[in-house]
Amino acid sequence: MSERKVLNKYYPPDFDPSKIPKLKLPKDRQYVVRLMAPFNMRCKTCGEYIYKGKKFNARKETVMNELYMGLPIFRFYIKCTRCLAEITFKTDPENTDYSMEHGATRNFQAEKLIEQEETKIVRDREEEELNNPMKVLENRTRDSKLEMEVLENLQELKELNQRQAAPDFEGMIGQARELEQREKEREIEEDERETQEMLGRALMKRLRDSDSDSDQEETPSEAPPREGTPREAPPPVSSADRPTDILTTVKPSETQGPSVGAVKKAKVERWEKSVGKLGGGGALSSLVVRRKPAAAPPAGCISKPGPKGIPTANSVPMNAAPLAVHSSSLSLLGAYSDSESE
Repeated sequence: MSERKVLNKYYPPDFDPSKIPKLKLPKDRQYVVRLMAPFNMRCKTCGEYIYKGKKFNARKETVMNELYMGLPIFRFYIKCTRCLAEITFKTDPENTDYSMEHGATRNFQAEKLIEQEETKIVRDREEEELNNPMKVLENRTRDSKLEMEVLENLQELKELNQRQAAPDFEGMIGQARELEQREKEREIEEDERETQEMLGRALMKRLRDSDSDSDQEETPSEAPPREGTPREAPPPVSSADRPTDILTTVKPSETQGPSVGAVKKAKVERWEKSVGKLGGGGALSSLVVRRKPAAAPPAGCISKPGPKGIPTANSVPMNAAPLAVHSSSLSLLGAYSDSESE
């Protein structure tokens, strides 16, 4: 089993290779190979597109009487995938590419041919100029002449366009007038907008001033105080203004002295600070009603008490004039509290 992988064969001592018969094969014989389409092509028979990279089972042969620098050129036969028409193409070692020969047309071939032609012309010119100095001068003269002709042709085309172009002066004037009219309308609109803005600002200012004046008129000269805020005491009124003030005014008696009046006055002020006066619009002004003072009896007489201590209309002379002057109505009632027992 080990001999099946041996590469060396046994040759007997009497082996003669010249006695081996040679196989006579034609030089243009064909082989079946597997290949891919080298470029995009289109079938001439049915118009089917064959894209680059499509796989085919092709027949390969050597082209007779064609060599490139000693390298043989091969030809390949394939069939169209739609109509089974035969398509052939050859190798092109000069350009490292393939060339279409029969049965189809190569796509994008025109651009490639143009590039090849330009490259060939440039190469030939360089070879000529390299060995012939006069050819260089001729080529330069030809290039300058060709450039001058191109410039002259371009100038003629410009002059021809200018002669054929008939300017419309009326249209140009109309466009200029239209632009001017638009500019004037835009300026007028801007002026009107600015005027409206100025009038609006003036109107707003006038309304604001009128609102401030009306607020000042509606505001009273002396606003009522809030709850808990002290009020200033009214100016003192003399006893000569109102004769009846003697009945409601509490004055310190001779026996009480000035200290008692001061204490009462301080209490009244503290009460007014905390609650407010009865007639000043305080919190309790609507709940408390001031008692109306009784009519003062004529000077020099007092009323006698009735059966149950009620004074009658009869008046009697009063001996103690200073008491009537310095005491209030409450002190007078206290002085006659024992009238019923008498």
